[in-house]
This record gives sequence, structure tokens and C-alpha cells, in this order.
Amino acid sequence: MRENVLLIGGGGREHAIARVLADSEVDLYACAGNRNPGIAEIAAGFETLETTDPDAVVEYAEAVDATIAVVGPEAPLEAGVADELEAAGVYAFGPKEADARIETDKAFQRRFMAEHDIPGCPDFETFDDPEAACDFIDEYDGDLVIKPAGLTGGKGVKVIGEQVTPEEGKAYIRDSDYDRIVLEERLIGEEFTVQAFVANETFETAPAVQDHKRAYEGDEGPNTGGMGSYSDATRELPFMTEEDYEESVSIIEATVDALEDYRGILYGQYMLTSEGPKVIEFNARFGDPEAMNTLPVLETEFLDVLTAARDGDPVPELEFTNQATVCKYAVPEGYPTDPEAGAKVQVDEESVARVVRAADDSIGEGNDPRESADDALLFYASVEERNSSSSDDVDEREDGIYTTTSRSFALVGVADTITDAEEIAERAIAVAGEEGLHVRHDIGKPDLVQQRIDHVEELRGDDSND
Repeated sequence: MRENVLLIGGGGREHAIARVLADSEVDLYACAGNRNPGIAEIAAGFETLETTDPDAVVEYAEAVDATIAVVGPEAPLEAGVADELEAAGVYAFGPKEADARIETDKAFQRRFMAEHDIPGCPDFETFDDPEAACDFIDEYDGDLVIKPAGLTGGKGVKVIGEQVTPEEGKAYIRDSDYDRIVLEERLIGEEFTVQAFVANETFETAPAVQDHKRAYEGDEGPNTGGMGSYSDATRELPFMTEEDYEESVSIIEATVDALEDYRGILYGQYMLTSEGPKVIEFNARFGDPEAMNTLPVLETEFLDVLTAARDGDPVPELEFTNQATVCKYAVPEGYPTDPEAGAKVQVDEESVARVVRAADDSIGEGNDPRESADDALLFYASVEERNSSSSDDVDEREDGIYTTTSRSFALVGVADTITDAEEIAERAIAVAGEEGLHVRHDIGKPDLVQQRIDHVEELRGDDSND
């Protein structure tokens, strides 16, 4: 049976979802607040609408006779889009509003973990009163992480002892307009993510990914939505053991058991400490950029996951290629504090795909079908497509794709090793050019990966990764 699948969201994560569904037996439709040219090229239809408006999403789902919907970003989940789609008879792969609180309400998230004895929970307290939170900072013996309880796009967290002093942290709380604040112990270690596909009280996990939140090389600068990420050819990352990975999966298992009716993606973000994995937070959807590491190496059809979930069956066993990935985001200059929009994007999917073909000596000039398993992929995120022939607007810019003030596009290398994947991503960046853009070139490079390995070995005081 051919499915009509509605994809909700227009970022790089959603472009990755669209790409992995493109070769399945689906008619793909999409809706988002922005028109993603990569998704629009794949989809049978694309509607620009406010995805946090459940009525608008349901109306479009009914117009295209959607049989399954996939909710990409967190904001529509918080708005109850999955609930309203189900009420209209459309199965939504994404948690209902109440279950999405595992991401959208960090105070709820910590209390939920404590109530259900879910392992890996750090010390924490929640506050409605800013002055009470400031008093707790004064009284606590150690550094703390300051988290707004609600969604902030990954940019609201402040770490005392790393980003701010205690006095600066208190000033941040007092000057903010956050209704609720979570204070929790600062975890020391290496961050990683494990994403689980969840439905009908069953789940399957993907390889671990390490995201890079800081804007500048060497992990300097302000936090962002994510500047890039990498995964290895194994389930674990180079600084992890198999036991570390399995322990993180056991935390997901305990969480799924406690959530009962959860369906969609459950993303566990962890800190690998000297005591093992601790939970930084949970997200209720694919990570962005982590989806662009995970989905290109997924061998199992994602459509099979969606139909099993809808039909009440267990999540099918997931198979992944034994390949590494490196994702690097191109963002507008000045991002995230003072981004400058309007730079023309000088790359498309075909020019990126030619990067690997042209670099492979076995295929001559690079015009013949490529035999190598290596790959370079482009995923558009927040960009603006200018097309004068279909617009009445007065715009002096030539036709093309331009940056906005958010992350613009991601380039992903896929290869047998992290080093090879990183080199492929860098070749793609060279083709794209960097005029008006900023890229963290250090993501996935051998020296940065080795720093992670050395850091964990130092924390553990052993040579477990030798």
C-alpha cells in the first residue's frame, strides 16, 4: 500500500527525513513556516504555514489525504499538533503534548526522572522565584548549570564555572524573563547523543553522535543550535566503550517504560562522566544536526518504522551501515549573536555529489557512476529561495538561494572512517564556498577526536580506550 506521508518542519533535520523517505513507496507532502528548497524538490506538495497552529496543520493533512504524519521540530509537539492530527484520524509519529513535556518542560523532565528512579539524573532543584534560585547558587557547594524550564532553541543554558561566574549567573537569572528556572549540578565529561525510535512500548537505538554546540573552533564562543556533529562506524564513539553505549540505552529503556504511550523519537543527550553516562536532557524528536548523521546510514526503511508504529507493531530491528559520518553546518556570519542574512548559497545537491566522484581516481573525470561507498550530502536548513518569475515582490537580487539569520545548510561526509568522512565534508565545503558564511572546520578532525579520547581517559584515570 502506498502511503501519503506528511512531513512537518522545514529545517535540515526535516530535509534528512524527506531524503530517507524519497525512495520508499510514499507520496510525500510537507508543511513548514519556511520553504526548504531541498524538501520542496522531493515532495509532491509543499505548503507554507504556521506549524504551531494545529488547525492549519490538520487542514493541510486532510487536503492531501495524509495517512501518516512525521513531526520534525519540538515547537509543534509542544503546541499539541500530534494530538490534533490523531483526533482527525491521521497517525502522527511524534509524542502527544503531554509526553513531549520530557523535552519542552525541563522542570517536569527532572522531576519525572526522580519520580521514576531513572538512572543518570544529576542533582537538581527547580525554581519559580528568581531570588530563591540566586540564593541556591550562593549555598550550593560546586558549579551549577542554569536552564530555563521551557524551550530556548539550545541557546538559553548558562554554565557556571565555564561560561559565567556565579555573580554573572545570578545577573542572568534576574535579567531574564523566564518563568521557571532549573539549577542542576555541572557535569564534567564528554557529551554524546543516542536517538531511539519508539512505538508501542518498544524501541530501537541508533549509533551515538557527538554534537558541537559552541560557535567557534576549539569549543569557544556562545552556544548555538549545533554547528556540526560526527558518528563512528560502530554504535559507540571513539571515546566510549561498548558498556558506555549499553548503559545509555538502559537509561532510554527505563524512560520508555515510564512514559508508556510514547511514540516518535526519544533523544537522550548524555555526559560521559567518570561515573558513566549522566543525562543532560531528553529531546522528543530527532536532533538537528544528529538526524543528518543517523538517517544517511540507516539501512532499514524508515517507512517500515512508521507503518509498524501506526499498526501497533514493535519497532523493527534497525540496521545501519558500518560507516562514519561528519556533519558541518554553514551558518551566516555573526551567528548566533548578530547574524548577517542575504549571502547567496553557491552550492546545490548535484555539485556536492560530484565532489566525491571527482576525487575518486578510479572513475576518471568523475562523470561516470561512482563505485565508491563514500558520499557527500547537502541538507538545506533555513534559507530563502529567490525566484523572480514566480514572485511579484520587488527584489534586486538575482534568482537563487540566500541565507537567513539561522543556520543555512549542512554538508555531510559519509565514509568508512571519521577521518575520511571529515575530508569529504571539507571538500564539499570548498565547493560551497564560505563568502558570507561561517563553518567550524575542526569538527571530526583527528586532533579534536583525540582530545575527546584523552579527556575521558584522564577522567577515568585508566587506559580503557587504548
